[in-house]
Amino acid sequence: MSETGQGARTPSPDEMPTLPPPSLVTIGVYGSDEASFFAAVQQAGVDTFVDIRSRRGLRGAAYAFANSQRLQARLAGLGIRYIHRPDLAPSPQTRGQQKAADEASKTAKRQRSVLDPAFAAAYRQERLAGFDSRQFMADLGPEARVVALFCVEREPAACHRALLATRLQRDLGLSVEHLIADEASME
Repeated sequence: MSETGQGARTPSPDEMPTLPPPSLVTIGVYGSDEASFFAAVQQAGVDTFVDIRSRRGLRGAAYAFANSQRLQARLAGLGIRYIHRPDLAPSPQTRGQQKAADEASKTAKRQRSVLDPAFAAAYRQERLAGFDSRQFMADLGPEARVVALFCVEREPAACHRALLATRLQRDLGLSVEHLIADEASME
């Protein structure tokens, strides 16, 4: 028990209240519009938005809201902290493995429903083998209570964000919800 000069007692570390672990959501942008995307983020209570894309631009007017500067401005307006973690994006070589698998199966990127096993293995090796889940969450700070992992694919199983979420869930016991933001789910 330590005393401050004012006579108030400073709690020991054992007496400090412990916060429940943060929760984790994942979200992609394909298949959504601006209104449904941000509604899903707000409804989930996201306070920390982690962009795990290497390239933060999308082609076409339909997804312009997810381009870096516009996305960051809108999130700031909603009081949501934005963090870019390009170190968690797959390398160009690993993305190339998925592209080759998509071409072999004649699957358009935006129509993909699952990741190729070779891509998943390469991503785990290059990005998750040395990944420290506890340090990742510590770097987000104690104010991170609902963390969104963001990339572009609509289906979580078709995106590296699900691999990262699974790792965080396994290592830290975090709850994970995969958000699908589309007009039909927002009605």
